[in-house]
Amino acid sequence: MSDDNAVKMTTMNYDKDRPAAENPVKIEDLSLRDGHQSLFATRGRTEDMIPVAEMMDEVGFWAMEVWGGATFDTMHRFLNEDPWERIRTLKRYIKKTPFSMLLRAQNLVGYRNYADDVARAFVDRTAANGMDVFRTFDALNDYRNFETVVPVIKECGKHFQGCICYTLTEPRLGGEVYNIDYYVNKAKDLEAMGADSICLKDMAGLIAPYDAYAVIKAMKGAVKPPIHLHSHFTSGMSSMTHLKAIEAGVDIIDTVMAPYGFRTSHAAIEPLVMTLLGTDRDTGFDIRQLAAINEILEKEILPKYRHLLDDTKSAITDINVLLHQTPGGMLSNLVNQLREMDALDKIDEVYAELPRVRKDLGQIPLVTPTSQIVGIQTVNNVLFDDENERYKMITGQVKDLCYGLYGKTAVPINPEVQKKALKGYDRGEEPISCRPAEVLEPELEKAKKDTEGLAVDLDDVLIYALYPVTGKKFLKWKYGKEQPPKEVQPRTLEDAKAEQELLKKAKAGKLVEIPEKAAPAKGENFRTFNVFVDDEYFEVGVDPGEGAPVINYVQPTPGAAVAAYAPAAPAPAPAVAKPAPAPKADEPKAAPAPAAAVEGTSLFAPMPGMIISFEKKVGDEINEGETIVILEAMKMENALPAPAGGTIKAINYSSGDSVAKGDVLCVIG
Repeated sequence: MSDDNAVKMTTMNYDKDRPAAENPVKIEDLSLRDGHQSLFATRGRTEDMIPVAEMMDEVGFWAMEVWGGATFDTMHRFLNEDPWERIRTLKRYIKKTPFSMLLRAQNLVGYRNYADDVARAFVDRTAANGMDVFRTFDALNDYRNFETVVPVIKECGKHFQGCICYTLTEPRLGGEVYNIDYYVNKAKDLEAMGADSICLKDMAGLIAPYDAYAVIKAMKGAVKPPIHLHSHFTSGMSSMTHLKAIEAGVDIIDTVMAPYGFRTSHAAIEPLVMTLLGTDRDTGFDIRQLAAINEILEKEILPKYRHLLDDTKSAITDINVLLHQTPGGMLSNLVNQLREMDALDKIDEVYAELPRVRKDLGQIPLVTPTSQIVGIQTVNNVLFDDENERYKMITGQVKDLCYGLYGKTAVPINPEVQKKALKGYDRGEEPISCRPAEVLEPELEKAKKDTEGLAVDLDDVLIYALYPVTGKKFLKWKYGKEQPPKEVQPRTLEDAKAEQELLKKAKAGKLVEIPEKAAPAKGENFRTFNVFVDDEYFEVGVDPGEGAPVINYVQPTPGAAVAAYAPAAPAPAPAVAKPAPAPKADEPKAAPAPAAAVEGTSLFAPMPGMIISFEKKVGDEINEGETIVILEAMKMENALPAPAGGTIKAINYSSGDSVAKGDVLCVIG
């Protein structure tokens, strides 16, 4: 039998022997949102989704997640893309499959609770732009934070999917806090709120297969809405977890296309399709169709993002997540922050401190934004605490959490930490117990006023309302008032291939290609010289020949190392320059730190970040310990206190500027 006939026979059998399933598992694809968010920092561009959009629309997914989460932030900040335009563009190509988004309840797509007027406007505009399924979660599982957004979802006639963030305080399901009763009761709460479906959201890959079976079985017996399972692959368990959940009767499973799969992302759809083939839970998907999509992703799309993948680890699983319960995205943030602060050697101390901070802050689930809140505070504790004092530098978000602006924690916050965090807190030193947004002033009208002459419509205003500093900068790029920097421009496939070729040459030691040239015979005027470069010296042969002296060769003395050799031009002793390190991809370049022009006490940036605002101006009197500047680091805000009292003599940066660790922010005289 020829190979062609074998393929035809396989295809025929594949179609012929496959009855339609009685109860097919529904699949939501996450490739175009959580897939690239998990693997390459949400840097996927709309233009790289279009080539496969129509093909993916034909697969038969229950929904495709294309928006929400970190996409709104990353698109306007790093990609110079309008987040709203992505929904509208993809809707022109994907016409059958419903769109799904990840909505952080009252946090929307940001890192704090927004006022009710902004929340209502955001959900309304999201629905109007083409969103169908609103996967809604609260980081604390405090459903009071659903009370504003859910009615708008319903009024717009859209699907409200209520989430339960899955977390543990024990190695496995159980204990006094996060047990089966906890999850079943949360499911009942969501059903009472009118949830069209209920998602168990396992953001760190912590749910073990048999625990998934028990929880899903209990939820199916307690509530009527369909049950949806979202479990990251980080720990390596999710593929097994999917099967046990299917046995327990789960209705919908989250997966990604294989090129976007595994590591801190999700299990791939293709193995699951073949696993369920011919069973009563068969997806009905065509594996050949999926393979055709993957070929385009592998050859034309993913190479553009290869430079953003973490290739420092050979394992595709991280069993440490079972020990420290840190979601993959949070872990990469911690590593990046420590690296930028030249403190990566402290990572083990961070892992040890993390559960202590989480316990102090009420055993909160680790999911955006609480994962960042716990993670960055942990880093601050490791780097700035000493034997005499803990929590020396408390972020603004930890203060907000202790005040109650995020909601009610699973267990009470450590009263000593809470008291310290709220000392001098601008809203008051006594925490609230009401729904958080009840204490927030309306924000939308102020945002409209702040963007007069810049924002064209409500969508523009909302970009600013959610992200005032970076949002305004993006709107200036969008309408040609400022030139976007080079680092936010898209990479082409040719750019990626050229970079790969350069890396191959570098690894092969062929980065600098030197043309072969036979050395002339030494003349009677040949002489040798000793040339000193820093702590090394070289013996240099010089033959003047018929003209000016030229360098004939450079020979290092024993023990000296030479990186590369190139003939020098006719000139005096050659200068040696060390190349500057290349900037990291997609990383905002810090503005050069101006030299302080006045004498006094300098306030240095304790970490790299972005200036949100200066609370004082030049000429203001200030007391030691009083806040001077708000510095955003890894999406969390740090109020930097004055190192001394006096008068502010100089301020070296403006709102929106990026700074490096050690930069002089201001001078007090």
